[in-house]
Amino acid sequence: MQKLLPRLLSNPPKHSFSYFFSHSFSKTTYDPPFSPISKPPKPKPKPPDLTPNRNPTPIKSSLPFDFRHSYSETDPTLEPIGFREPKRFSPFGPGRLDREWTGTSAPVRDQLDSCLVEEESIRVLGDPLTEEEIEELVEKHRHSDCARQTNLGKNGVTHNMLDDIHNHWKRAEAVRIKCLGVPTLDMDNVCFQLEEKSGGKIIYRHINILILYWGRNYDPQNRPVIPLMLWKPYPPIYPKLVKNIADGLTFEETKEMRNRGLHSPALMKLMRNGVYVNVVARVREAFETEEVIRLDCIHVGKSDCKRIDVKLRDLAPCVPILFKDEQIILWRGKRDQERNSDISDANEKSSGT
Repeated sequence: MQKLLPRLLSNPPKHSFSYFFSHSFSKTTYDPPFSPISKPPKPKPKPPDLTPNRNPTPIKSSLPFDFRHSYSETDPTLEPIGFREPKRFSPFGPGRLDREWTGTSAPVRDQLDSCLVEEESIRVLGDPLTEEEIEELVEKHRHSDCARQTNLGKNGVTHNMLDDIHNHWKRAEAVRIKCLGVPTLDMDNVCFQLEEKSGGKIIYRHINILILYWGRNYDPQNRPVIPLMLWKPYPPIYPKLVKNIADGLTFEETKEMRNRGLHSPALMKLMRNGVYVNVVARVREAFETEEVIRLDCIHVGKSDCKRIDVKLRDLAPCVPILFKDEQIILWRGKRDQERNSDISDANEKSSGT
């Protein structure tokens, strides 16, 4: 018995160790030597303090014109009949501009003297460029790989585009402008708005490519303050473009004119974001022999078709009588009667004298 006892103690059974560990560590947490160390939780970032930005200082701009989303594609004389959003929603952001938003524009608060404004623009432009200087600038900026280029799309000369032009003028004395879409119907208006709103001078114009020069005395460090629009405002509601009965026609005559236009061959086929420089001239030429014409705008888009309708109504001029399935039907109006009345009035005046 004495011989067996030390042998049992020297070789204890395995189940005795498991029983010892299970009972000795049951009430405590067992932590093996190679267990992964738990990382401390990351502190949550503090929310930014918006207290100093709640009442930002309004931006004051000395530009002498009303701020609009688009200067070339809107008519300031045409009053809308309704708005799609409240007037208090200014696209410049709440409290960021010292001008009130009227739904279509942000008018100037203090009217400036037009003579002083004109004198300042003349001073910035300085002396006219010589032919050699113009040729050098044109050769530098007229190519498609020019780095100083901004694009003019269907919204025309927009307010934020003015800031892009002045940003290009920081590093170059001229900027190349590529025009596409509906504004190319009236390139004269585009050039006028660019020169008036930016203060520069267009020194090159070829089809839809323009080069805008900054002027001899332009200082990029003293550029005008141009507050940016944070979003595009909803366009207001204007009167109906196409009337049920055209002015000067009866219902039956209007219906007959529409049928003639739908079954006539298309004068032109317009593409989306195309160059429409020669469309007005083609329409005027067609109205010399035709009374009703049709324009195929199936790839242009509904919104752009309406813009084209408005432009042609004022530029041709003509009367839009139908807009269906992206087909524009235009009527030239009663021009023969107007000419006959003008001739008769001239004859009466000559006979009276």
